Amino acid sequence: MKRINIKCPYCGSQALLRPASLVHKHAAPGEEVYVCARFPACDAYVSAHRDSHLPMGTLADRSLRQKRRQAHIALNRLWEQGLMTRKEAYRWLQVQLSLPESEAHIGRFSAYRCEQVISLCGRFTSAGWRAA
Repeated sequence: MKRINIKCPYCGSQALLRPASLVHKHAAPGEEVYVCARFPACDAYVSAHRDSHLPMGTLADRSLRQKRRQAHIALNRLWEQGLMTRKEAYRWLQVQLSLPESEAHIGRFSAYRCEQVISLCGRFTSAGWRAA
């Protein structure tokens, strides 16, 4: 496996691939995360894909991880309520945010971008969509 060089955006330390049980009490066997070498003093981490071991986004601290969870929940409502398929929801989000497909992943978003997702999805689900 090729070594991936990831620096923590909060403290500049190297991120290391470790078992997810380091940060999650109920992690499934085989789950991995990239975690800041200064963990737990610096609590930044991101999950890794099981097959490729590539990061699923960028390292995030507790606050940003919570924002990303909220953004995922908001986006999930679009297909859970039958308003569109999962694939359509991500394509819709990509268009709304004017992002290329490669960048339209919540795991790469800042807190500000997550707030945009939450707001867009809320407008769509609550009052019917009107293009901005």
